[in-house]
Amino acid sequence: MVKETTYTGKFGSWQRLLTTLVANISVLGHMEAPRAKLEALLARGLEIAKQQAALAASKQELSKELQGVVVDGERTATALRVLLKEHFGPRSEKLAEFGIQPFRGRARKEKPLPPPEEVKPRS
Repeated sequence: MVKETTYTGKFGSWQRLLTTLVANISVLGHMEAPRAKLEALLARGLEIAKQQAALAASKQELSKELQGVVVDGERTATALRVLLKEHFGPRSEKLAEFGIQPFRGRARKEKPLPPPEEVKPRS
């Protein structure tokens, strides 16, 4: 027999074993305690797997909701930053308090100096 590696496969294997044990209970009466234990473990395992599936679905829904909240939040934050620039002016240092870079002008590029002329020796 192939050894099961997934939870569903293991649970199915346990279920088949339990069904066979119940069918042969008259011969295997001394195995009642371990059979009952396996039956309880199977029930608990199926319950946990069902909860896990429900939580996975819930997680997906919450992830979509979170993504929507982040998009709306970014739009609102951007709008507020624009309104703050409008209120205080784009050059106001007060903007730095809100985490907004005030416009301080562009750094001027230095004009490159012309290459020095070579001094020609007198002849």
